[in-house]
Amino acid sequence: MSLDFLLYFYYCGNMKSQQVVNALAALAQETRLSIFRRLVQAGVPGLSAGDIAKTLGVPNATLSFHLKELTNAGLITARQESRFVFYAADFAAMNRLLAFLTENCCAGEPCGSLRVCCPPGAEAKKPKRLSIRKVKTA
Repeated sequence: MSLDFLLYFYYCGNMKSQQVVNALAALAQETRLSIFRRLVQAGVPGLSAGDIAKTLGVPNATLSFHLKELTNAGLITARQESRFVFYAADFAAMNRLLAFLTENCCAGEPCGSLRVCCPPGAEAKKPKRLSIRKVKTA
């Protein structure tokens, strides 16, 4: 093996890990995690910045900072429509992140398809809510 090949493998391997670290670091903050989860719920069309601020109760300046961080981490995309900026979860990036995290699951045995999200344009079913009741103890 040549030194060029080894350096190429070293830099490319770290690049993938670094992208994962950046994505996880972006999600490791409560407001950004809430924003990302809300955008996943919104689906492919996404939400305007104003709608995100209204539903999560986040001030505009704070929201702008968090949206920038999520965009820089490659987890969301932004598109301009008229005067509004719409943000949407990048489902392909989310699936790549989940695939990386579960790459060696099941003790190396194939565990079937790990496709977690619907492809763009597909209708996603809402998950059923579980009700949790507290049981009184004597």
